Amino acid sequence: MTTPVRAVIDRMFTAFNAKDLPGALATVSDDTLWIHHGSQKMPSVRFEGKSGAEKFFGTSFSAMKIDYFRPLTFIEQGDKVVVLGEESYVMDGIEGKLSNKWVQVYTVANGLITKMEEFATSADPASYLVVS
Repeated sequence: MTTPVRAVIDRMFTAFNAKDLPGALATVSDDTLWIHHGSQKMPSVRFEGKSGAEKFFGTSFSAMKIDYFRPLTFIEQGDKVVVLGEESYVMDGIEGKLSNKWVQVYTVANGLITKMEEFATSADPASYLVVS
């Protein structure tokens, strides 16, 4: 059974995948805070309030050509949902394809997302040092 907190995240992901801006914005609080902590190829950015979330979604919908966006694992505890996933896309203004593995941490209150923090890496797994 899906919890009410998880259902909010599912609705947001459904709207995100459909590029449904009103649907995505309907899942966030007026004072929501979205933080992308950056990766090797993307800058760190804070999106504050519903207007910031609108810019987050609007940029994602207009400047990104998404090959895939895959939420893979959901971990729930109280008002938090942690999502592990991966994505691949091309973005206006950045050369080449971007592929990320990410962790997104959502906080939900009163049926709306009040905060999202994303921690991502765009490092190629082949570039990792191996210690054995």
